[in-house]
Amino acid sequence: MEKLPAIQKAETRALMEKHTYKFIENYKGIGAFGWDRKSDEETVKFYLQKFAEDSFMDLLIEKLSDPELEEIYSGINKLLRNHLTETQYHRHFLKDGTH
Repeated sequence: MEKLPAIQKAETRALMEKHTYKFIENYKGIGAFGWDRKSDEETVKFYLQKFAEDSFMDLLIEKLSDPELEEIYSGINKLLRNHLTETQYHRHFLKDGTH
């Protein structure tokens, strides 16, 4: 296998790390909602990372109705619009390098 120059290695590593799900790998909490704010935040983070996992999405996505797909999409977009600036949206959600 051909060795990559250092700059290409750094770019490859940056692309590979563009999306991370480290929380789920180390989470030791109770995974219950409604106890307290900290547990609620951790549980939502846990659920969202489990929900977004590729093999689970492959299983679920085709079972969703059109209204369910729209509900998920619209709900996420509403949260993004309500809580992020345009710069935060591009930098932290899209990670598109434009802002």
